[in-house]
Amino acid sequence: MIRAGVTGGIGSGKSIVCHLFSMLGIPVYNADQSAKMLMERDDTLKNDIRVLIGTEAYLEDETLNRSYLAAQVFNNEQLLLELNKLVHPAVMKDYTNWLMDHSKSAYTLLEAAIMMETGIHKELDAVIVVDAPEPLRIARVKNRDGRSEVEIKEILSRQWSSEEKIKYASFVVENDDKNLVIPQVLEIDNILRRKSNSGITS
Repeated sequence: MIRAGVTGGIGSGKSIVCHLFSMLGIPVYNADQSAKMLMERDDTLKNDIRVLIGTEAYLEDETLNRSYLAAQVFNNEQLLLELNKLVHPAVMKDYTNWLMDHSKSAYTLLEAAIMMETGIHKELDAVIVVDAPEPLRIARVKNRDGRSEVEIKEILSRQWSSEEKIKYASFVVENDDKNLVIPQVLEIDNILRRKSNSGITS
């Protein structure tokens, strides 16, 4: 089975691309959603986060205090790095267990906003980067989340650029409102299925 990944900066449309793959019957593991789930259900991880961030990281009902956590790491790159070092191994362990449940699939997809930054791409057989021009990405996030342009640019500044991500890409999906996305997804799906059937993993 081929282990592929999908990544792209905020507003690139990676979730839409992953949805298209799922419609083709491909299992998709969403690393960001799983991280949020594990941060509330994994007792070891919760204790580690409390030690790192403080007891205020969790509310009285044991749910994650997302606003407090976001405020703590927003302008503290080192703290965010330390938090990722706690969360990343827990997510990868969960992902490995998930792979076992989908071992008969031609290939699987790992969806992650941060992939090259954490080195996840090194553990995958193929990487799909979803790309779009920055002005379009900013407009999408404004419409979707209601964030200000200043806030969006601050987020963008903390993510790897498209150029940096594409250096590690096996495939690039251009989601620029000019190129049709579905034919690009179908072509990648066809290539990965052929490789899987022939036993090629890279």
